[in-house]
Amino acid sequence: MISVFLVDDHELFLAGVRTELSGEFELVGSVSDVDVAIEQIRATVPDVVLVDVHMAGGGGIAVINNVLETHPTVRFLALSVSDAAEDVIAMIRAGARGYVTKSILPADLAASIRRVHDGDAVFSPRLAGFVLDAFSEALPRQDDPDLDQLTNREREVLRLIARGHAYKQIAKRLAISVKTVESHVSAVLRKLQLSSRYELARWASDRRIV
Repeated sequence: MISVFLVDDHELFLAGVRTELSGEFELVGSVSDVDVAIEQIRATVPDVVLVDVHMAGGGGIAVINNVLETHPTVRFLALSVSDAAEDVIAMIRAGARGYVTKSILPADLAASIRRVHDGDAVFSPRLAGFVLDAFSEALPRQDDPDLDQLTNREREVLRLIARGHAYKQIAKRLAISVKTVESHVSAVLRKLQLSSRYELARWASDRRIV
C-alpha cells in the first residue's frame, strides 16, 4: 500500500483529507507545522507527501527543499487553494511532482497520488499550461554553441547548480558521488571559460537554464 504523509495548516481540511484517503492509503503522518513536518517525513520516509503551498515557516517550498536534501526519493504533490502561476512554478522548481487545487474531487486526488507515486507529473487541467509555458521559455536556444559543448550529464549538473543546489544535493539527485559532481562542474567551467560556480549559476540564469 502506498504510504502518504499530509502537511497542511488548516486542521479542518486536514481532517477531511485523512478521512477520504484512510481506506486507500497508509497514512503515516499529518501535521500542520513546517519544521515538524520536515522532521517526521525524514523519520517515516513516505512514498508521497501531500503538501500545502502557503504556511508559516517557509511553506511547502521549505518542506520540499529540506526533505529532498536528505531523502531525494520522496515524491511531493502540492495541494493548495491557490491556482496562481507563480505558486505552481515555484513548487515544481522546488521539486514537487505535481500540483492540484483543493477543489479536486476525492477520487481524483487518490488517482493523482497514485500517478505521482508511479513517477508521473500531475496537474489540475488549467495549471498544466503554466508549467508548459514556464519551462518552454526556460529551454535554451537549440543553436547555442556554448551548450553544444556540454554532455547531457553536464547540462543536468548545470541546471541543478542554477537552481541553487549544493554539490551533495546534486550527487543524491543524480545518484553519483560528490567527487563526480565536482568533476562535471570543473569540465563545464573549463568549456564555458568561467572561473567559479557562482559565475556558472549567473551564466545559466541569464540564459534561463533552470
